Amino acid sequence: MKQHTIRFGPAGNSASFYNAGHKSTLEMPAWVAAMSLNAFEYSFGRGVRLSDKLAGEIGEKAKEYDVQLSVHMPYYINLATDDPEKQANTKRYFLQSMRAARFIGATRGVFHPGTAGAATGPQRRAAFERAYQLFRSFLKEFAELEDFQGFTLCPETMGKLNQLGDLDEILAICNLDKQLLPCIDFGHLHCRGLGAINTIHDYAAILDKTEKVLGVARARNMHIHFSKIEFTKAGERMHRTFAEEGYGPDFAPLLELLAERRYTPIIICESNGTMAEDALVMKKFYENYTKTRNSP
Repeated sequence: MKQHTIRFGPAGNSASFYNAGHKSTLEMPAWVAAMSLNAFEYSFGRGVRLSDKLAGEIGEKAKEYDVQLSVHMPYYINLATDDPEKQANTKRYFLQSMRAARFIGATRGVFHPGTAGAATGPQRRAAFERAYQLFRSFLKEFAELEDFQGFTLCPETMGKLNQLGDLDEILAICNLDKQLLPCIDFGHLHCRGLGAINTIHDYAAILDKTEKVLGVARARNMHIHFSKIEFTKAGERMHRTFAEEGYGPDFAPLLELLAERRYTPIIICESNGTMAEDALVMKKFYENYTKTRNSP
């Protein structure tokens, strides 16, 4: 049976990267590849501060070591704002990120949709409608841009109840354009549901809904964020590591489902300080599971 491909990698550099004496992300591709990982998410979370020259150099190194790059767009993006100045800034963050992504060779850009201001009710529905309509207007402009050609925007499911980004909202946004794929953060959905993901059936329900709304082909190619996360009644509190006990969700049922359904996502681990090490734990589990599953 032909092996299908899932890529695994960290969101940013683990503490061990710096503990080993590395100082520049230019050293990242070789380090990631040496760990047997093949993906990396570069953060523009605090703004795009990467020169074109350095971006190009990182991109060449990533290509040399077969490390697929994605970027995380600025946290300042808020599609739900009704302030014209903040709307203009939000569009600028998209444009800056897509331009930098082209230089760095990233094929996907993850972004947070924005803040709702309320967990439920008319205020939340109004916030989502603003976000939906503003983003639709952006997409019409982006369609003419070189930086958007061949680039995939990935709205992310979010972990706090007052944030836009439950599964239904993300899938609705993705239905605006075929060039969008969901970034499903299963840790965030676990937090939104106050501990909602506990069994393989919980994961299956998420994948089933994604397939129903976007189609099987797009669902199979989704972007995934994964980590164990501590939560409160308001949702996400902080990211944890795989070594810490008592936090969910468990990655094993998800990886089993991805193998069985022949999904080919990029999986980015966002553990607190051990993102590369925990990404490798997932990769080894997946490889062992598929090897056992496909053996005669």
